[in-house]
Amino acid sequence: MLLDAWRLALSTLTAIPVAPPALVDRRRAGMAMVLAPLAVLPLAVAVTLVALAGHGLDLPIPVAALLALGATILGNRAFHLDGLSDTVDGMAASYDRERSLAVMKSGTSGPAGVVAVVLVLGMQATGLVAVLASPHPVRAAVLAGCALCVSRAALATCCARGVLSARPGGLGDTYTGTVARPVVVLMWLTCAAVLSLAGAWSGLAWWRGALASAMALAVVAVVVARAVRRLGGVTGDVFGAAIELALAALLVALS
Repeated sequence: MLLDAWRLALSTLTAIPVAPPALVDRRRAGMAMVLAPLAVLPLAVAVTLVALAGHGLDLPIPVAALLALGATILGNRAFHLDGLSDTVDGMAASYDRERSLAVMKSGTSGPAGVVAVVLVLGMQATGLVAVLASPHPVRAAVLAGCALCVSRAALATCCARGVLSARPGGLGDTYTGTVARPVVVLMWLTCAAVLSLAGAWSGLAWWRGALASAMALAVVAVVVARAVRRLGGVTGDVFGAAIELALAALLVALS
């Protein structure tokens, strides 16, 4: 069961080719969401290595930051950015639930979605530039990788018990409501501890990592609450939006 959940998490969150799970059910889906921060370790390593390469090649920090973000986007096939764009387009299109869901399902990017992607990527890039400007480049690169992993805890929040699926039969339907709320709390506390340690190691005040985690959780909670109010629940697109906004909040707070 654990192996199936691990394969499901990897195949859902990264472009790494893995053998398909023997069985996909709600229990395995919930475990996959809990494993999400660990499943993106290869992407975190990629961010760290690209940031270090940029430092070694004496590239301008903004260039290194954009290349590092580009590595993560390639590493997940821009899946989460697509979710961000679709979610914003759907919510901006109409106050009618069915109309919003139809727009989100269409897959095309409207002006609201494009602007949202530009703004969120801009916040991620600006925050990452500030993080990588640390006098300890190796430690700062590791901190950036840790932030990427922590951002995926957003998925457990989206899939917490009591949060409904807005579109039965959709991509997110298998995952929605599969993670117990105490597990969600434990995940964020663990992520806050890890990020605090990584932040302190990189030269930041010990509480910065905890504050960044709290800000990311708050942003994700607002996204989920808004989706539930407007759409009646969450969708796979909302998952992607929550991840990208959580990463932006983390990097801005760490900057």
